[in-house]
Parts: sequence; C-alpha cells; structure tokens
Amino acid sequence: MSSASHDTIAAPATPTGASALAVVRVSGPDCARLAGAIFGETPPPRLAVHQDYRAQDGRLLDDIVATFYAGPNSFTGEDTLELSLHGNPVIVQLVLDDLFKRGCRPAEPGEFTRRAFLNGRMDLAQAEAVMEVIGARSERALAAAQRQLRGGLGRHLSQVQDKLLQGLAQVEAYIDFPEEDLPPEDREAVGGVLADVLRGTQRLLATERYGDLLREGIKTVILGAPNAGKSSLLNQLVGRERALVSPEPGTTRDYIEEYIQLGPIGLKLVDTAGLNPTPGELERRGMAKTHERVAAADLILLVLDATLPCPALADDIQSYLRPDRTLVVLNKVDLLDPAAGTTAEPPAGLPVVRLSALTGAGLEELIAAVTRLADALQPDFGDEEILTINARHADALRRAIQAMVHAEEHLRTDGPVELMASDLREALMALGEIAGKFDNEAMLDRLFASFCIGK
Repeated sequence: MSSASHDTIAAPATPTGASALAVVRVSGPDCARLAGAIFGETPPPRLAVHQDYRAQDGRLLDDIVATFYAGPNSFTGEDTLELSLHGNPVIVQLVLDDLFKRGCRPAEPGEFTRRAFLNGRMDLAQAEAVMEVIGARSERALAAAQRQLRGGLGRHLSQVQDKLLQGLAQVEAYIDFPEEDLPPEDREAVGGVLADVLRGTQRLLATERYGDLLREGIKTVILGAPNAGKSSLLNQLVGRERALVSPEPGTTRDYIEEYIQLGPIGLKLVDTAGLNPTPGELERRGMAKTHERVAAADLILLVLDATLPCPALADDIQSYLRPDRTLVVLNKVDLLDPAAGTTAEPPAGLPVVRLSALTGAGLEELIAAVTRLADALQPDFGDEEILTINARHADALRRAIQAMVHAEEHLRTDGPVELMASDLREALMALGEIAGKFDNEAMLDRLFASFCIGK
C-alpha cells in the first residue's frame, strides 16, 4: 500500500450480512465530483440528505441517506462521502460495483484509518485504538481503548518527550560550546530529568500485562477434585450447558475454555480435569494439562466439595495458591446439614465463598469476589489516568529505557557528553515510534493489514 496514493477508495463500513442499514464509505479527491454525478449536486458538508441512488445506466439501486464531509474536517482528512443504505447485501454490492465503475477502487484493510494517520487526524497509537475499540470484549477493555483513541497515550508520551528534549538541549549545548565540561549543577539537573522520565516510562511499560489481560481476558482456571462441581460452576458462569455434568467422577478429561464477560471484566474460563490421586492413563494426561493451565493462570478458582474433607494437593499446585490470585469456592452448600456445617477445611489464608452450583445460590457473592481479585491485577497509578500498551509499544519502551539507562551510566561516570546525547536521541526516536513520528512504510503495512475492510 503506497502512502502517496491519491486514489478515491470505497468499501462497506458495516459487517457483511442482512441488516436494517448498511454504510458504504468513500474517501478521496473525487468524492465531491462523484456526489454531483450521482445526486445531481454535492450535498452541503455535514448535512444528511435523503437521495435516490441511481447507477450510471439510470437504474434505481436504493433510496439512501448521503452525508458529505469536506476535508480536512473528516475522519480521513480527505473529502469523504458516507452512504447509508438498506442493509441488503445485494444492494451494498450493487452500489459498490457502481462506485468502482465511476473510478473508485476497493479500499484495502485499514486504509481509511491509515489515511487519517498520514493526514495528521490522529497519531499511530490512536489509529491502533480504532481496532481496539471495535474488538473490545469487556467494559474495562473498551474504556482503555477509548482513552487511547482520545489521545491519552500520545499526550502522555508527548510530555515525556518534552522532558527528554530539555535534558538533551542542556547536553548538546556543551557539545556546541565545548570549552568546559558539564558543571556539577547541570549534571544534577539532567540526572533529575532522566530519573523522572525513567520512572514514568517504566510504570507505563508495567501496564503491558494488564493491557493483555483486558484484550485477551483474565485467564481463570477452575481447579478441584473430580466431582467437586467444576463443570457445574462453569455452566453457571457461562449461562448454558457448556460442559457435561455427571455424578460419575472424572467426566472432564481435557480442559475446556470459554470466554465470558463478568460485570465490567472479561474472563477466559478454563475448566480442567479433576485432581484425582489415583488417575487412569487418560486422566493422568488430562491432569498434566491441568498443571500447565494452573501455572499460566491469572486467577484460580479452587472448587471444594463442602460435604467432603479437603483433598490433598500436590506441592506444585499449592505453590500457585496465593491469596491475591486464588478464590476457594465451597460448592454443594445446599447439601449441608445446617447444624453440622461444612466438612471441607480450605487452605489457610485464602478467601472463601460459599456456593451451590446446582441452584445458583451464592453466585452473586462469587462474581463480586472474582471482580475484586481481577481489579487487584490493575497497576496502581494513584490518581493518574490508567493507560495500557500493546506489544509494539512495549518493544519501543524497552529500547527507550535501555538508551536512558546508558545515558545515566555516562552521566554517573562523567562519560563523554557526545555519547550521552546519542543515547538521549535514541530514546526519543524509540518513543516517537509509538505515536508514529517517523517514516517506516513496511511497519505501517504490517500494522494496518490487521484492520478490517472499511476502517
């Protein structure tokens, strides 16, 4: 995809399939001419107008609502035409075919957003946030994506870069006027700037894992002995019979994954094979996978049968059962004698909720407890706005941090100011990659290729 392209592009901006409405988006220098040719005149900018859409041969394709946006005051920064059609896929294709005959070409994945970036309508982090907003699977993930789309990450990085530039300006002044070395007071000032920027950059890098949790879902493993009610709990949380439930122990021989939204958070639930002390060959293989899932888990729901003693747990399993990531679920409380109380003795120090996975009693308390544990995974930024980063941002931040650490070493050892300045420039370049203040056509091709058509 060429960044210098001045073609007029067109694509559906709504998903394929029958619906009440569909939107076709057109962007490029021919939009005003196209609107005049199709409707007899170009609609006034930003005014939705009800029109007949007629093909070049005069056939009526649909009655539509057309909105013209004059550049640069549009999503892409170019003249843009948005056509709201009836949501019949046949109509959408007929309109697209007519637009292509009139000189448009099909838009490539992410090309509208790419043009918005290239035309200065958004920085690269905001461009990435477009797909994050579309793909957000929970309320928290959506809120994080919307903060990035509003430019929160770009503004934060701009402040960091401004501080680094101040430090670099002090250092480069002594490169231009080398009569004397950096005096102690200036070295102290540059050191203060570096320390402050490093702290902020490291805190931002620490949000990578939380960002992954928001995008992919918090890996939550349901763990317990056979027939403790793990699959019944999964079914209760999912809201349907996702796993087979039977009085026969060991029904689940392999792990089952299911994504759910639990309040404002997204969970990737993993129902595992039961921890049977005397497993058969197939169960043993399933339990090996259980151990793998537990090691990779963000949260663990340890399901215990409230009517039975707590089963012995292997040492490697117990090592993962920490209070900040584990919730004990005392299941089958509906079978307990109220006078006798529970037989199970959960491991000491772990939070406990009581539940009947059969009747759903205690489910609200369970959801509240899981939400509290999930919230604790969020980085502590005090009163500051929480920003999250992706893998591309993290790579750039690591390179910036490494360059700043080198600059600190030169400062601490009275090293040459030229090397210190080189490190600071390298850090600035790495930070600039996040918002897109550079020219890297191949990287842009890779990034926007993951977008959907029409964005």
